[in-house]
Amino acid sequence: MRAKSANAAVRITQRLCRPRYGPFALHTARDGPMPEVNGREEIAVTNPANGELLSTIISASEEDVQSAVYGAHEAFKAGAWSRAPASQRAAVLSNLARDLEERVPDLARIETAQTGRAIREMKAQLGRLPEWLDYYAAVLRTHTAYVAPTQGPLLNYVQRVPLGVVAQITPFNHPLLIAVKKIAPALAAGNSVIVKPSELAPISVLEFAEMAAAAGVPPGVLQVLPGYGRTVGRMLVSDPAVRKVDITAGTDTGRAIGRIVGANLAHYTAELGGKAPIVVFDDADVESAVNGAAFACFVASGQTCVSGTRLLVHDAVYDAFVARFMRKVESVARRIGSPSNPKSAMGTVISLRQLERIEGMVQRGVGTILAGGRRMTGPSPLDGYDLSQGAFFPPTVIADVPTEDDLWREEIFGPVVVVKRFSTEQEGIDLANGCKYGLGAGVWTQDLSRAHRVSALIEAGLVWVNTHHRNDPSSPWGGMKESGIGRENGLEAFEAYTQSKSTIVNVATAEETRKVQDWFAEEDEDEEKRYG
Repeated sequence: MRAKSANAAVRITQRLCRPRYGPFALHTARDGPMPEVNGREEIAVTNPANGELLSTIISASEEDVQSAVYGAHEAFKAGAWSRAPASQRAAVLSNLARDLEERVPDLARIETAQTGRAIREMKAQLGRLPEWLDYYAAVLRTHTAYVAPTQGPLLNYVQRVPLGVVAQITPFNHPLLIAVKKIAPALAAGNSVIVKPSELAPISVLEFAEMAAAAGVPPGVLQVLPGYGRTVGRMLVSDPAVRKVDITAGTDTGRAIGRIVGANLAHYTAELGGKAPIVVFDDADVESAVNGAAFACFVASGQTCVSGTRLLVHDAVYDAFVARFMRKVESVARRIGSPSNPKSAMGTVISLRQLERIEGMVQRGVGTILAGGRRMTGPSPLDGYDLSQGAFFPPTVIADVPTEDDLWREEIFGPVVVVKRFSTEQEGIDLANGCKYGLGAGVWTQDLSRAHRVSALIEAGLVWVNTHHRNDPSSPWGGMKESGIGRENGLEAFEAYTQSKSTIVNVATAEETRKVQDWFAEEDEDEEKRYG
């Protein structure tokens, strides 16, 4: 009976979205909310918790991509947004933030249905998204140009101006969060934006684009082209009219797109893979560290680029920490049920294909599996939900994994963590840095000096001390090493969507100008002239 109730909740979620979506673009506006296929490819978006069809997505065609880029470029040149006063753009972003606040409950249910993530996660995550729009609205209201101290009777003022058409490729794990993190600074800067969301979870981004138009973003300024990365994504980033590409993806994809973007001499931001270490020192508060590590490892079913995947624990507290951590893991596992259940602790991974990949990596006989390791089946102890019908993988802990193995080195993108001992501070740092990635890291210690010292030596763009995965629109987000290029969030992201423009005005009198600036004057050749 409880399983039937959970399925009913999914059916309600289905009614929150339309049965069909197509490209949201200037040239497709006439198609209305129920677009025709017209020869385009169709993509089924299904719920990974039960396999049910949520919506059919009509993929953008090559003609759609070309038309969208052209429309974005024309909208940029027209200036309704690109040359609008900063206060006007700020007002629209603020209006959109208020509209988004009202839609959070519905959008959270859509996110849960298309990603399989627990509803409690999605409500908490989406509830913060208006902050990004409000932050960049505030940046617009307070950001100032400056005057450069150029020599001579010259006024040299420097402004930040938009780049033009920008393309963004967003992933499935945080569909709307990552889209809004990219869209907000790009729109604030005055660009025309084209988003290619993940084909696995595009619905919330398409819904958001409609909200943006209703809030006052002019036609052609924000467009969404659903489809596969290998086709739609590649066509979009290859267009020479696109002046910046911003992606969140795997490192191999980031390299491939980087080669294309580089050939077009366009700007590039890439948030790529991660393999975050969590370093627990002997003076850490064990209970806090266990709770923080569990959050780091298993929130979003481990499908984040900053997921805590390498748990490094000092010898002196290893046994106590692991014993307590395993109790927490068991607690999480027995509270996995329908993702629509507010009491469910963790949801699914994105698909059965991803589940099989995770299980294949875990079941190679490397290391000692302390918990989890195999697909979850049967009724949930929490609510009776039939876990067999979805891509449910339990929180998994593995010990004794060599540092040369893929479980240590490669991104698994699932609720899997390897645990390892260390004896000295330097050994802990070396293990943390013994990886090609450098996006996020966590340090747990009550020693203030050690906290600063170790954080400075860990090779990661984000280091959290006695916490994990804290995110704020004002805080730069990005990686070192093979974890990417550039930063999201903060003024860095805003400036990355702009370019500087220097305007140099001669303020000398006409008489002085004639005297000083006639470089090729036939008289007074010995008199010193200004050059450059």
